[in-house]
Amino acid sequence: MQNTLKASVTFDGVGLHSGKPVRMILKPASADHGICFRRTDISLGDTLVPARWDLVERTALCTRLVNTSGASVSTVEHIMAALAGCGIHNALIEIDGPEVPIMDGSSAHFVRGIMQQGIQRLGAPVTALQVMKPVTVSHEGATATLMPSNRLIIEFHIDFDEAAIGRQSRTLDMRNGTFARELCDCRTFCRRADVETMQANGLALGGVPGENAIVFDGPVVESGQGLRHSDEPVRHKMLDALGDLALAGGPIFGHYIGDRAGHSLTNTLLRAAFATPGALRKVSCDPIMTARLPGQGLVWAEIPTETRRVA
Repeated sequence: MQNTLKASVTFDGVGLHSGKPVRMILKPASADHGICFRRTDISLGDTLVPARWDLVERTALCTRLVNTSGASVSTVEHIMAALAGCGIHNALIEIDGPEVPIMDGSSAHFVRGIMQQGIQRLGAPVTALQVMKPVTVSHEGATATLMPSNRLIIEFHIDFDEAAIGRQSRTLDMRNGTFARELCDCRTFCRRADVETMQANGLALGGVPGENAIVFDGPVVESGQGLRHSDEPVRHKMLDALGDLALAGGPIFGHYIGDRAGHSLTNTLLRAAFATPGALRKVSCDPIMTARLPGQGLVWAEIPTETRRVA
């Protein structure tokens, strides 16, 4: 069955790129509502921004949603990943600014907040998207692919010149709380060489190495207390991919493969999949299928603590 939150949960923080304070409140919603943002700081026009792939304004550094009236919400990927990873299908997200709070740069605060309130089962079956045939998109040496599978598998490969990152690869079956255990505490990252460029262009103004982001400078890792996983960068890319795929409008049964892919390319992949006849099929999940969805079987003890360091 579809799920929502048992009660509202509030997050206060700053936007990674804007640097401005923001409050975000996740509220329960009814079956078939889906995930939708509401800009509470806007008084005129349509303030509702559905979390949907066709409303994405594609950018390289984050995922930004824009409705037909021009209302927007940026950096939605981490909260979308948390909702998908906890098995939440319906929620109203009220936000008093244009960007989701970055928190510690991961989805962990969101996952803890959701699970502390608890999950409410609703009286309607989950509608998922089954990948029926392969779809691949490419851009400037990066590729993203969806392959048929009876569960969601995320596979990612990255390759950076920075010695502290290098080449990293990982593949995970997203069943049974995998997102919370393996990915949710992995933080956003960038190269030191990119920081000044981003800030000169009005981006990453709220980024603080060690507080809400990891900065790599050759062999040096600026992260406050070290990495949470030895391969934290590729794991964060997988977190981002789950969040971007969650904009499909329902859980996906498929094998996602990202090779140096980013937000824009994953959205291009979704657009290609929806535009390709026969590539996707809507399915109403029975109990066996539901058991293979992300978030099913997640328990509090599996969620990383704030002090966990494994590398």
